[in-house]
Amino acid sequence: MRSPFLFLAAIAGFTGVTMGAFGAHALKAVLSEHLMDVYKTAVSYQMWHALALGLIALLPASRRLHWAGYLLVTGIVLFSGSLYLLAILDIGWLGMITPLGGLSFLLAWGLLAYEAFPKK
Repeated sequence: MRSPFLFLAAIAGFTGVTMGAFGAHALKAVLSEHLMDVYKTAVSYQMWHALALGLIALLPASRRLHWAGYLLVTGIVLFSGSLYLLAILDIGWLGMITPLGGLSFLLAWGLLAYEAFPKK
Protein backbone atom coordinates (compact mmCIF):
# COMPACT_ATOMS: atom_id res chain seq x y z
CA MET A 1 0.00 0.00 0.00
CA ARG A 2 1.32 3.43 -0.92
CA SER A 3 1.92 5.85 1.94
CA PRO A 4 -0.47 8.81 2.10
CA PHE A 5 2.39 10.96 3.38
CA LEU A 6 4.00 11.72 0.02
CA PHE A 7 0.67 13.16 -1.15
CA LEU A 8 0.28 15.12 2.10
CA ALA A 9 3.89 16.36 1.82
CA ALA A 10 3.19 17.58 -1.71
CA ILE A 11 0.02 19.36 -0.59
CA ALA A 12 1.84 20.94 2.38
CA GLY A 13 4.70 22.06 0.12
CA PHE A 14 2.34 23.43 -2.51
CA THR A 15 0.28 25.39 0.00
CA GLY A 16 3.45 26.55 1.77
CA VAL A 17 4.82 28.04 -1.44
CA THR A 18 1.41 29.57 -2.16
CA MET A 19 1.17 31.11 1.30
CA GLY A 20 4.74 32.41 1.05
CA ALA A 21 4.04 34.08 -2.28
CA PHE A 22 0.75 35.49 -0.99
CA GLY A 23 2.54 36.94 2.03
CA ALA A 24 5.37 38.42 -0.01
CA HIS A 25 3.14 40.01 -2.63
CA ALA A 26 -0.29 40.69 -1.12
CA LEU A 27 0.37 41.08 2.58
CA LYS A 28 3.74 42.83 2.73
CA ALA A 29 2.18 46.29 2.51
CA VAL A 30 -0.76 45.38 4.77
CA LEU A 31 0.76 43.61 7.77
CA SER A 32 2.87 45.23 10.46
CA GLU A 33 6.49 44.10 10.69
CA HIS A 34 5.64 41.94 13.71
CA LEU A 35 2.70 40.21 12.03
CA MET A 36 4.78 39.71 8.88
CA ASP A 37 7.39 37.94 11.02
CA VAL A 38 4.63 35.75 12.49
CA TYR A 39 3.44 34.94 8.96
CA LYS A 40 6.99 34.11 7.80
CA THR A 41 7.40 31.78 10.78
CA ALA A 42 4.25 29.93 9.72
CA VAL A 43 5.55 29.51 6.17
CA SER A 44 8.99 28.39 7.34
CA TYR A 45 7.66 25.76 9.75
CA GLN A 46 5.19 24.51 7.16
CA MET A 47 7.90 24.04 4.54
CA TRP A 48 10.39 22.31 6.86
CA HIS A 49 7.75 19.95 8.14
CA ALA A 50 6.49 19.26 4.62
CA LEU A 51 10.01 18.04 3.85
CA ALA A 52 10.00 15.87 6.99
CA LEU A 53 6.67 14.44 5.89
CA GLY A 54 8.21 13.58 2.52
CA LEU A 55 11.06 11.82 4.31
CA ILE A 56 8.60 9.74 6.31
CA ALA A 57 6.83 8.82 3.07
CA LEU A 58 10.08 7.41 1.68
CA LEU A 59 11.04 5.36 4.75
CA PRO A 60 9.86 1.77 5.26
CA ALA A 61 6.41 1.87 6.85
CA SER A 62 6.02 1.34 10.57
CA ARG A 63 3.42 2.13 13.18
CA ARG A 64 5.61 4.83 14.79
CA LEU A 65 6.29 6.52 11.45
CA HIS A 66 2.59 6.40 10.65
CA TRP A 67 1.88 8.28 13.89
CA ALA A 68 4.78 10.66 13.26
CA GLY A 69 3.39 11.50 9.83
CA TYR A 70 -0.06 12.31 11.11
CA LEU A 71 1.42 14.31 13.98
CA LEU A 72 3.36 16.38 11.42
CA VAL A 73 0.16 17.03 9.47
CA THR A 74 -1.59 18.00 12.71
CA GLY A 75 1.31 20.28 13.60
CA ILE A 76 1.22 22.01 10.23
CA VAL A 77 -2.51 22.65 10.54
CA LEU A 78 -2.42 23.79 14.17
CA PHE A 79 0.93 25.61 14.28
CA SER A 80 1.17 27.19 10.84
CA GLY A 81 -2.59 27.48 10.40
CA SER A 82 -3.06 29.35 13.67
CA LEU A 83 -0.15 31.68 12.87
CA TYR A 84 -1.52 32.41 9.38
CA LEU A 85 -4.89 33.30 10.86
CA LEU A 86 -3.30 35.28 13.70
CA ALA A 87 -1.24 37.33 11.25
CA ILE A 88 -4.01 37.92 8.71
CA LEU A 89 -6.92 38.47 11.12
CA ASP A 90 -4.89 39.90 14.05
CA ILE A 91 -6.90 37.85 16.54
CA GLY A 92 -4.66 37.31 19.54
CA TRP A 93 -6.43 34.30 21.08
CA LEU A 94 -5.47 32.20 18.05
CA GLY A 95 -1.96 32.18 19.50
CA MET A 96 -3.24 29.80 22.21
CA ILE A 97 -3.64 27.08 19.55
CA THR A 98 -0.08 27.41 18.26
CA PRO A 99 1.63 25.50 21.11
CA LEU A 100 -0.57 22.46 20.40
CA GLY A 101 0.90 22.40 16.91
CA GLY A 102 4.37 22.77 18.35
CA LEU A 103 3.71 19.83 20.67
CA SER A 104 2.56 17.78 17.67
CA PHE A 105 5.82 18.61 15.90
CA LEU A 106 7.87 17.60 18.95
CA LEU A 107 6.05 14.30 19.33
CA ALA A 108 6.54 13.56 15.62
CA TRP A 109 10.28 14.28 15.80
CA GLY A 110 10.52 12.17 18.95
CA LEU A 111 8.85 9.22 17.23
CA LEU A 112 11.13 9.65 14.23
CA ALA A 113 14.19 9.69 16.51
CA TYR A 114 12.97 6.60 18.36
CA GLU A 115 12.41 4.80 15.07
CA ALA A 116 15.87 5.79 13.82
CA PHE A 117 17.68 4.86 17.05
CA PRO A 118 19.94 1.85 16.46
CA LYS A 119 18.50 -1.29 17.99
CA LYS A 120 20.53 -4.34 18.99
